[in-house]
Amino acid sequence: MSRVGKSPIALPQGVTFTLSADNVVTVKGPKGELHQAIDSDITVEVEEGQLVVKRPSDQKRHKALHGLYRALINNMVVGVTTGYKLEQELVGVGYRATNTGNTLDLVLGYSHHYVFELPKEIKVTTTAEKGKNPTIILESIDKQLIGQVAAKIRSLRAPEPYKGKGIKFVGEILRRKAGKSASKK
Repeated sequence: MSRVGKSPIALPQGVTFTLSADNVVTVKGPKGELHQAIDSDITVEVEEGQLVVKRPSDQKRHKALHGLYRALINNMVVGVTTGYKLEQELVGVGYRATNTGNTLDLVLGYSHHYVFELPKEIKVTTTAEKGKNPTIILESIDKQLIGQVAAKIRSLRAPEPYKGKGIKFVGEILRRKAGKSASKK
């Protein structure tokens, strides 16, 4: 049984929470403002400086939505206070990444460049130090959006299991395979 939905969400200093009549949660903090529509059966209340998500019954659907919306609201609170940061590295000879504003230009060993236009909610920086793999750093307050964009960038050249070439997250451990073994004479 999941206990995610039952745990309260702490509201840090400087974060405001509002629930509109049409069940849209708005969380405002020092880094920005996020909105999330929630199901009409789920209720969110402020009790003693903490957010409590409640469900009307123990139906399977209500249990699933209870944990889901609690996690989404918690991600919003964390996003507007500290934000999210994802780092990806390009492993491969000749792989490069440059950015101009919110436009990401990737050279991934194909005959053409990939020019990727990022949403305005995401801040991107690229680094290329000698002797190290090029790195793409994504920063945003929206966890869903930054995860989706990072997955899209990774899908352009997913890491392959033999040499490990491709776009991977920093610190990610890839499962490697052995290549062909030499014939025995």
